[in-house]
Amino acid sequence: MTFDVTARQDITLDAYHRVAWRREPVRIAAPALARIAACRTSFLALLDHDPDVTIYGVTTGYGQNARTKLKPDERRAHALRPPFAAAASFGEAVPERVARGIVLARLANFVGGHAAVTPRLAQAVAAMLDGPPLPLVPWPGQGGAGEILSLSHLFSDLATTFEPGEKEVLSLINGSPSSAALVADAALAARRRIAIALPVFALAVEAIRAPLEHYAADLDDLWGDVHEAEALRGLRRLLAGASRDRRPYQAPVSYRILPRVLGQAYRAVARAEEAARISLASVSDNPVYLPPDPDHRFGRVYSTGGYHNSMATPALDDLAAVWADLCLLADRQLTKLLDGRYSLLPDQLVGAGSEAYIGCLAMATVGYTEQARAAASRTLLPGSESGGFGQNDVAPLTFLAWSKEREAGWCIEAALANLAVVASQALFVTQRVAPANLAEFLDDVRKIVPPLTRAVRPGLEVAPLADHFRRRVFEG
Repeated sequence: MTFDVTARQDITLDAYHRVAWRREPVRIAAPALARIAACRTSFLALLDHDPDVTIYGVTTGYGQNARTKLKPDERRAHALRPPFAAAASFGEAVPERVARGIVLARLANFVGGHAAVTPRLAQAVAAMLDGPPLPLVPWPGQGGAGEILSLSHLFSDLATTFEPGEKEVLSLINGSPSSAALVADAALAARRRIAIALPVFALAVEAIRAPLEHYAADLDDLWGDVHEAEALRGLRRLLAGASRDRRPYQAPVSYRILPRVLGQAYRAVARAEEAARISLASVSDNPVYLPPDPDHRFGRVYSTGGYHNSMATPALDDLAAVWADLCLLADRQLTKLLDGRYSLLPDQLVGAGSEAYIGCLAMATVGYTEQARAAASRTLLPGSESGGFGQNDVAPLTFLAWSKEREAGWCIEAALANLAVVASQALFVTQRVAPANLAEFLDDVRKIVPPLTRAVRPGLEVAPLADHFRRRVFEG
């Protein structure tokens, strides 16, 4: 299929999934092309009508040279300068799907005419999504004001394939499409990651035979939070028909607070999805062109800070924090399952003399938890002056926040795999079956890590399950 864009509001989280993850090509619809052409014409008319107009990067220099006014005959040469100098970062590149998402989000500025580019350039950007692999976009070193470092890597080659007019190169590398793509990518993955966490934790609940009153329907209203109610409903659904043979007293705290912490995760995902929804369709160009209206015959141009996305980084930080918290919960639940004093399970589950000793999975889970906690540090605006020169004195650090969320996400996948194997083993040792709504999930776990009856290297056994969880997150 081909994704058709008529207006920037078409660029949604679902559109990101189709274009970035499923690699659908993009076509700019005829009404949008007509709008782009009309705005380009009126923008050039504005330049002709007022030779003294000040428009950043068009009639002035860039950055610290913004105070330098360009003469009309200098503007053309200025417009032809490729943005090579801003491609200064290097290191590991973001995945191809994220680069595709950046290109898609870039079109939000174009389709309403706010970038004042030609239809030819808009179509050339869209065509990048129906061709060879995109240029590599490194995520380290993204410390400049706005996103010119990442966008220069992505669009420099395109800028050399035709003669750009006034403002066109600037419209390729200004704005905040990178932040939009990063938070959209994380939001999509996060929703799927929770869909894996829920049955893993439910399996642990069943393994320790926690009283089902911990997840009673009455709590939905008593707690009064929609996200915690969603977690409670999910756990009740998976535990429906569970054995009535439960432990005679309350389970450890990590099992009782499970719906609260899962609710926190659902809440963070909802915030990330909202940040993505707004950011993907946002006009973030600088300078931004406003099309003509009755009071402004040729339109207007504003210099703004739209290129600084203030929603994406906190949303990514919140996701990293919930992955770290869920890692801790997985660690505590796993440890309690392994200790018969708390789980009331037989010592043969992890007894040091057992042939299938898996107690060291608890040690590994501590490592993943601490790694996630380190990644979950808050991402603040940089304390040093961005770039160290001129007007560019504050940088967004969305790429850094994304990299930390990605690392914490990998850690929770590993911790969940460990917990799933221990819960599976607990049910195997006690010869119990999972509730009907968990049976298929348990079968999937055991296809990859069968119940253990002999001495093994636990890490080698569990790693394929963590990889399986990751594939489910990113491939579905």
